[in-house]
Amino acid sequence: MTNVLTHQHFCERHLFNHKGPPFAWDEDRSAHLRADLDAFYDRAYGLTRDELRYILDPADVKGPDYPSETFRVLKEKEIRHHGEYRTRRLVIAAWDRMEAAGEFTEMGM
Repeated sequence: MTNVLTHQHFCERHLFNHKGPPFAWDEDRSAHLRADLDAFYDRAYGLTRDELRYILDPADVKGPDYPSETFRVLKEKEIRHHGEYRTRRLVIAAWDRMEAAGEFTEMGM
């Protein structure tokens, strides 16, 4: 029951709070919303920030010689298109922002 209420609270606060006409598709906005959801669900599943960093890019935690990758195709595509692994940056930034604002605590996480 707590996860359902927490999810409802998150959606109401971050996704359904739009008051106005429908908005045009915005790839950048969509990437930020996905990052917010990723950070929320990762925390809801009990991950720590370092575990999240490991999932997004094991080499970020274990060093550049670490032999395993989790999202190699996504990482390579984003480096080609954005000059960086944007998903990692956005998800970690969303986590840090929610943590600093006390949002995880407010939602009982």
